[in-house]
Amino acid sequence: MLNGIDARVTPDLMDCMMRMGHGDELVVADANFPSTNHAASTLFGQVIELPGFSASEAISLITNLLPLDPFVDACALRMEIDDEPETLGEVHREAFEIIEAAMPEGAATGSIERQDFYVRASQAFGVVATTEARPFGCFILRKGVIF
Repeated sequence: MLNGIDARVTPDLMDCMMRMGHGDELVVADANFPSTNHAASTLFGQVIELPGFSASEAISLITNLLPLDPFVDACALRMEIDDEPETLGEVHREAFEIIEAAMPEGAATGSIERQDFYVRASQAFGVVATTEARPFGCFILRKGVIF
């Protein structure tokens, strides 16, 4: 146990976030996402398991420690719903509420088509697997700097 660190932060999650630098990306994946497959090609190299966490719970845990990047078009991206790119599902609205509360001034959120999300996820620093059951409950968070 460490003072000031939420006890639900796993050693792997802490290790990954500590190793990330400005501009590195962390995927928060739902239960349907092929997390282990994509995690194998990331710099961290293995999936970070957060069983029992929804996407929004994982994002809340992560953004309490990880600063978001205001110097890009979007500090956080959501996976778009197939054939409905403008539609925000409940999982998106819930997660973006948490993200918007955590992001610095000037930062923004965005979206990415599902197949493009898969490509980008394979190039991320790491992948966090949740047990989020709502479809399209996948996000990419971009690490910023501490001001």
